[in-house]
Amino acid sequence: MRRHAPKSGSRAARVGALVLREAAQWVLTEIDEGQVRLAALTEANVSPDLKQARIYVTHYQGEAAARAAVVQLNAVVPRMRRGLASRLRLRVVPNLVFAYDPSVDQGARIDALLDRARRERSEEGDG
Repeated sequence: MRRHAPKSGSRAARVGALVLREAAQWVLTEIDEGQVRLAALTEANVSPDLKQARIYVTHYQGEAAARAAVVQLNAVVPRMRRGLASRLRLRVVPNLVFAYDPSVDQGARIDALLDRARRERSEEGDG
């Protein structure tokens, strides 16, 4: 899944980094539910007009836990936006949308496949 991130020096990229940092901090300090607090916010893509921010979520317990965290996070977006408004120095806080980030799980699957291929190759060489 290819995401279209803004150029690294653009205002949208800078706002995205700020939103990501503050949203992650807000989750740690304001949400009591353990599963959501164990989620990792991996990336924030902000639209060029700075009105929308898509924040990607993963979880160390896998896809199901990450998807559950996404649902819970999207449910508290209005409260989070109010909290972020006081932390961010922006005229308008972007509308937040949380989405599952499959890249971490895909990377883990690729690593497992590569490890298995290496083991099989070394076993063939030993035989």
